[in-house]
Parts: sequence; structure tokens; C-alpha cells
Amino acid sequence: MKMSEWRELRNRQARARLENALPAIFPATVMMHALARRFIPPMPRLAVDGYWRAHPLRADRLARALAFRSGAPARWKWRLATDGSGELPASFRTPPAPYREKAFARGPGHCCVCGQPVYRFGWHVDLWDRGPNRNAGWHSACVTAWRFWTAPSDHATVLKRLQNRRCAATGGRLWKTAEVDHRIPLFRIWGEMREMPWPALLSFWGLPNLQVINREVHVAKCADEAVHRSRQRPWRAA
Repeated sequence: MKMSEWRELRNRQARARLENALPAIFPATVMMHALARRFIPPMPRLAVDGYWRAHPLRADRLARALAFRSGAPARWKWRLATDGSGELPASFRTPPAPYREKAFARGPGHCCVCGQPVYRFGWHVDLWDRGPNRNAGWHSACVTAWRFWTAPSDHATVLKRLQNRRCAATGGRLWKTAEVDHRIPLFRIWGEMREMPWPALLSFWGLPNLQVINREVHVAKCADEAVHRSRQRPWRAA
């Protein structure tokens, strides 16, 4: 059997499983994306996960919007771990996430990133009028957003396309060695801006603070930041 024949057979079987498992209501954009994939996902939850993985910028915007809806818990403050216990992030490079801390977690059925209820298939809206899924702790969109925030270099292709393959610093052509960079470095966010409201802080890990620049520009920028960092050290965890 040829590869194309095998894929066609596999996709027919996967589509039949997917359509059999679909509820009466299902996001149309997710279904359209699933049916257009090279390998059709056989289950609705896989279709939802695949949709958000393919649209990290949408996931980033949605996760930050959901976080603004929740707001920061009372008495929460962005802190870093000093004892290596793992309860708090060890580095300022990890986005602040109050609802991942045990003291502020909202429990089963709520997303540990944005704090909002998680519904069927990891969706962020209760299309099925069934209430939160108490077996879930993440929105599918927030999973993708978290990966985007913590490993933006993995999404360099998407960011390059958004910039029309032009260096954000010089306007020149992006070379193959171009790198993803935070416009405002994260050590400055920790040192100078950590008292900002929590939802607003997330934008420094998201698209508003990301750019792709050529490597030589990035090296020079990092050198300037190193000089600034050596002169001012309030970023160190207390």
C-alpha cells in the first residue's frame, strides 16, 4: 500500500471516529482546522489541542484576556523561590502565575494559568451548558500560551512571518541566524516593574514584548543589557 493510500484510509477512519464522538455543539473553526490537517485527529479533544497548537498567537491573546477577567488574588505578590522547594518559580524568566500556587489555586475545574473555569474539551466557554470539567486544570489555549511564553524561540517561524521576515530592530532582512528576543528584558521586569498588576505583567512574556532580530543585533543588545545589569542588581531575589 502506498503512503498516500495509507494516509487516506487512516484519515477516513479518524474522521469517522471524530464525527461519531462529536457533541451536538462543537466550535466550527476547530472542526474546519481538524479536517484540513494532514492527519485528521480521531477525537474532539485532540482536535481542540491541535487547533491551539497551530495558533499560538491567538492562544497568547486569549490566555491574557482570561487572566484579566480573573485578576490577581487578594494578598498575592510576585515572589521567587529562595529554598528550592518548587512551590514558587526559581527564576524571573518563568511567568508569574498566582493560580499555580497552592495558597491561591481555585481547585478542580479551574485553569491554573488564568484562573477561569475550564469546560468540556479544555474549552474556555461553556458551549454545552454542563458547567466546569472538574477533571481539568488547564485550558487548551492556556497550555499553548504557557509554552509560547516559556519557549518563544520554538515559535520563531510564526513571529518571523508576522514581521514579514524583517528585523524588528533594523528593518533589514532577517537571516537564518535571527533570534527571538524580549524587547524589554525580563530581568528589568523583575527589578523595576514587578509591582504592576498581575494580568498586565503577562504581556511582557507574550507577543507585545517579543521580536525577532538578527543575531549580530541581538548580541549587541545583550551586551548593553549586561552592562546595565552589572550596575543595577535589584532583580536578585530577596
